This record gives sequence, structure tokens and C-alpha cells, in this order.
Amino acid sequence: MPIPIGINIWSRLVEHTFTYLDQAAGPYESLWFPDHVQYQNNRVAEGWSLLAFALARYPGKWCGHEVLCNSFRNPAHLAKMAATMQALSGGRLVLGIGAGWNEEEYRAYGWPFPLTSARIAQLDEAIQVIRAMWTDAPANFAGQHYQIANAYCEPRPQPAPPIMVGGAGEKHLLRVVAQRADWWNYVYADLPTYAHKQRALQAHCKDVGRDYGEITQAVVVRVLIAETEAALAALKSQPHIRPLEGGIAGTPEQVTEALLPIIRQGAHRLSVNFADAPNPDGTLLFAERVMPFLE
Repeated sequence: MPIPIGINIWSRLVEHTFTYLDQAAGPYESLWFPDHVQYQNNRVAEGWSLLAFALARYPGKWCGHEVLCNSFRNPAHLAKMAATMQALSGGRLVLGIGAGWNEEEYRAYGWPFPLTSARIAQLDEAIQVIRAMWTDAPANFAGQHYQIANAYCEPRPQPAPPIMVGGAGEKHLLRVVAQRADWWNYVYADLPTYAHKQRALQAHCKDVGRDYGEITQAVVVRVLIAETEAALAALKSQPHIRPLEGGIAGTPEQVTEALLPIIRQGAHRLSVNFADAPNPDGTLLFAERVMPFLE
């Protein structure tokens, strides 16, 4: 059976996001949105607004972020936001969250930017707060970074959305995945690196007593696809095509051949960022000529 495939959306599409998805999203199981507020003076769309619009516009799709920046929102409030979204969508939310990394937007918008280890510690506590809000009534938590007291999140989400943690830092981040995550979101670079990160996660799972096999691996892959090699070469020369940065470029047969080892390595789900979006041609070609063979 083919594995679930989603579309990973580039933040700079802004108002082109939904004209693109209206044309191309149909064959895909899920939609995955960014969470940024600034890249210099480029136009970017805010992540939760994209998600809310998508869940209403595409009632058959799972939706989430790859991934929310924990620093942008109070975790108790985020738990309430997610619970409301789960109720309104009929249970189609995945809560993707990470520690944040883009210092520029922190400084520009006035958020503190602590060391990476501190941001990951905040992420760890935030997930505990979110789970407490979803399960306890009232919820209480007293940590170094976050505190809640007699907090209610009603209605609590039924079912609770999967929590997907994004990142690949081997010392701290993957330990949070091992301890707290239902899903692990990993941006693919190459097969040896993916295998190395899996071994690091396995070691953390062993340390904390977690079954590694319980964690769903959701892998993001950048793709540029065209019918022929000549068409691909012509596509690469166009100014709107984004750099692949470790992604895969090829014909449908070549892209299929490159993706199958990722699945065999352990990816349970894929989300694809198409380098030619918002042009829907590559997205539709992938759905027709690649997706049926990814199992």
C-alpha cells in the first residue's frame, strides 16, 4: 500500500498558496505549513492563519505545521488553540512543533533568543504543558520556563492530536523526540545522514525506555520533477525555481528510484516541497507518476 504523502508549503507563496493548492492538493493526503514571520524584507505568510484557512477549505485533508516555532506562542494558549482547531476540523490536526532557529525574526519581533540548549529545554517543557492541558482538568505544571495553575482546556481534544517534533540535533533535540513525540519530523538531506540520525534517536529511546518503533517518522523531501531530462534542464534554468538544498531532481522514474530507499530506511510518511510551486505542474506529475509506486 502506498505510504501517506503530503505537500509541504513554502512560506513565501502567501496569497498564491491556495490558488496553488486548489489546483494540486486533490491527490495528497495532507498539507503542511511553515511558521515564520520574517525573512529580511521578503513577503511571508503567518503559519497558524494558513492552517486555519486550509482546514476549512479542504475538509478531507490532515493539516499541520512543519513545524511551529515554540517561542512564538505560550504553550498553554497553543494547547487551547489546537484543541479548538481539533474540534472544528473533526480531528484532522497534527501539532508539529520545534525549538525555533531563525535568530533574525526573534530579534525583529522582540522575542528573546536564548541558546539552542535553552530553546530545546523550553520545547521539552512546552510539550509537557500541552499534554497536561489536553488530559487534566484542571491542569498544573511548574517548570523552569513555564508554569500553569488550575488551567482548563475545555473542550479537551478528542482525540488528542499527534505531537510531531521537528529537528535533528543529536544531543538534545532527538532526546525530546524520544521522550515526548508521537511523530518525528526530519528534513531529508541524504540517506547516510538520515540513517545516522535514526541511530542517534534509537540510542535516546533506549536511554529513556521508549519503543523506537512507536515513533512515526515523517520525512520532508524537496523535489523538482519533469517529464524528461531535457524538460528538467529547461525548468532548472527558470528564475522562479528554488534551490533544492539536498533534494531530488529528475524524471518521474528517477524521483521514484531516489525516494524508495528513504521509505525502506524507515520513513512512514513523506511530505514534498515542490521547487516549482506555485506552478502546479510538478505537483500533479508527481501525484500521477510517482505516488502510486511509493510503498
